[in-house]
Amino acid sequence: MTRTNDDSWDLATSVGATATMVAAARAVATKADQLDDRFAEPLVRAVGVEFLTRWATGELNVDDFEVGGSGWGLAQMPAAMAERTRYFDAFFSEAAEAGIRQAVILASGLDARAYRLDWPAGTTVFEIDQPDVIEFKTTTLDGLGAKPKATLETVAIDLREDWPSALLAAGFDPTKPSAWIAEGLYGYLPPEAQDRLLDAITSLSAPGSRLGSEAVPNIGDVDYDAATEKMREASVKWREYGLDLDFSELGFHGERHEVGEYLDARGWQSVGTPMSDLLVANGFPPIPQPEDGQPTMSGVVYYTSKR
Repeated sequence: MTRTNDDSWDLATSVGATATMVAAARAVATKADQLDDRFAEPLVRAVGVEFLTRWATGELNVDDFEVGGSGWGLAQMPAAMAERTRYFDAFFSEAAEAGIRQAVILASGLDARAYRLDWPAGTTVFEIDQPDVIEFKTTTLDGLGAKPKATLETVAIDLREDWPSALLAAGFDPTKPSAWIAEGLYGYLPPEAQDRLLDAITSLSAPGSRLGSEAVPNIGDVDYDAATEKMREASVKWREYGLDLDFSELGFHGERHEVGEYLDARGWQSVGTPMSDLLVANGFPPIPQPEDGQPTMSGVVYYTSKR
């Protein structure tokens, strides 16, 4: 179903299913000793999407359902998600070393960092996501006997609503430095909504704050028809194996501001690292580049911005 500005989803459908797919990739990476996320597989199992559960547990061979020439295939995802996860883990670790004791995870999905990372005493982690997502993850992790390693404050609200007020009501202190991450989020926002989100973060961030961002490629001049067709080819193949998810319907078209430049113009200082550099630096092969020049995961840039 094509996205709209007021659509809804759960962790098994639409953009919500991408959070489960990412968790499945983390589970695969954990099995390959590329990552340590023991919560990824049980969370995927609990969501109950058979295709993603079988992938997370190693029952599916991705070579059977990959589409050649695509830079968005599942074969590349475990390594890419391992590097992405480690990047943001390190971001929070460095923020903690700098004395920051407020962490905000935007659109937290199946992120288990509040339970997985070793947070310094006195740290509060705020997780923002839709009410059903927050309830599902909290209930599932509680059933596993997992306990947060920091004070965890869940903020059950859609980011299209007045989430800053909800965050403040949960105890967030805008006079103190904070560390934010926007992981796997911007690509599912309309360009103008991305700007509004960054403006809101800026307004809530005291001097000394940090923001970790996953910035998607700016594809304002890309041939949308060609890009969409490639995504649909992959989606058709996945559907044969039971995954009804069409990536061509999940994003919003239009040219968007470069995250680093946008933030720097508003008082931040940003340093960007392309995903391709992270992969190669850690011994992974680069993500293949399609001959037609369409965007791929290798075009993603990770920014650490400091205020």
